[in-house]
Amino acid sequence: MGRVVLAPDSFKGSLSSLQICRIVSSEWQKFFPDDEIFSFPMADGGEGTVEALVNATGGKLKTTPVLGPLGDKVEASWGILGDGETAVIEMAAASGLYLLEQERRNPFFTSTFGTGQLIRVALEECCTKVIIGIGGSATNDGGAGMAKALGIRFLDKEGVDLPEGGRFLAGLERIDFARLDLRVRKTTFVAACDVDNLLCGPQGASAVYGPQKGASPEMVRELDSALYHYARIIKKELDIDVTDIPGAGAAGGLGAGLQAFLGATLEPGVSLVISYSGMEKVLQSGKIDLVVTGEGEINAQTIRGKVPWGVAGLAKKYGIPVVAIVGSRAEDAGVVFEHGIDAVLDIIPCPMTLAKAMEQAEELVRHAAATLARLYRLKNF
Repeated sequence: MGRVVLAPDSFKGSLSSLQICRIVSSEWQKFFPDDEIFSFPMADGGEGTVEALVNATGGKLKTTPVLGPLGDKVEASWGILGDGETAVIEMAAASGLYLLEQERRNPFFTSTFGTGQLIRVALEECCTKVIIGIGGSATNDGGAGMAKALGIRFLDKEGVDLPEGGRFLAGLERIDFARLDLRVRKTTFVAACDVDNLLCGPQGASAVYGPQKGASPEMVRELDSALYHYARIIKKELDIDVTDIPGAGAAGGLGAGLQAFLGATLEPGVSLVISYSGMEKVLQSGKIDLVVTGEGEINAQTIRGKVPWGVAGLAKKYGIPVVAIVGSRAEDAGVVFEHGIDAVLDIIPCPMTLAKAMEQAEELVRHAAATLARLYRLKNF
């Protein structure tokens, strides 16, 4: 009898990590009915973080209406963990890219205000610790919108409040903390990051992630300059240099805002989810034969804090082989083989559109899982 650990991320917009675990487990047991399978649905601070942590701790899910990235009302899911005192929030639920159609994406104007509203609701529930997953953003406002929702004001040289959006940070002159929600100072905040990018520069929030949020090259330059200015004002007001903090550039600079204004610690999201899941205890038993992880697209960014990187690093600590089942593999994905992943199996069997692949995701993952099981069976011949 073999023992297999399943620890995938979600395939964004098509399958949750829990669904993928169920599909792979079902298919695997057709070939190895006596195997023991341990499922640990993973997340890295982006989509699925709330579900993963709530399920792992026996917590409860909640839904709250907040303002989306362009001010539309959205119903955002969040959770309270099994201890009854820790809230978990996905910024993507309030300020995420998936909330906007392609033509409405514009990081000049998108805001993290709704994420701040979720934090405020968690404080109203008397939570003493708040975990904020900060992947999947539509924003580039450095967390200013989030801070506004908690009472902080961002003023121009005339003393007027700045509008929402990353573009307007270039006009920031002063930060006013007089109305900050006092409960913030009594609460522990943890930002679960899915990347370790800095706030500014060629590997910063604007340059790396701005284009997928709707930014042209000219917009990227303007947004990056605005974040540099924002960081200078934070340094002047708080004596905190957010330009040198790994992860500060996550979620369009929300990492920087959480650290500067809420005193949040920035942690790799996958490491945090792993710590709550209990997966390491299973891996260290010495009885696991294979670990299967995965994500929607595996690429060079995977090794900067994504689920397959975190899972593979832990598995290699105990000498366990790792296979990643993925939606697609980018040209630069070869770097993952230097970070603990032994093989990558993509689910696309023939040329097809992204829309068709997402529509057929369940069947495609099922086919890939069967292929993996057949290959694995060969080692026993």
